[in-house]
Amino acid sequence: MRKIITAMTVAISLSACAYDGGHYGGGPDYYDGYYDGYYGPFYDGYWGNDGFFWYSDGHNGWHRDDNHHFHHRGGHGLNHIHGHGTHRDH
Repeated sequence: MRKIITAMTVAISLSACAYDGGHYGGGPDYYDGYYDGYYGPFYDGYWGNDGFFWYSDGHNGWHRDDNHHFHHRGGHGLNHIHGHGTHRDH
């Protein structure tokens, strides 16, 4: 019985990993931030290891916010955003 439970636990754990176009992610990477609307609507995003916000155009295209239109803190002209993008390495 112990072997069956262990095998089921491993199978469930592995199924939680998502494959997305060559990138593996362990699931949602929930975030809160602020955005000034410069790029228009965006689908989702995440804060990358490079310190930049990466946002999706909704068509499997990921773009780095080189001009810093996404922020960790609020301010004048910034709107609160919340998302669940899966962290990817670019």
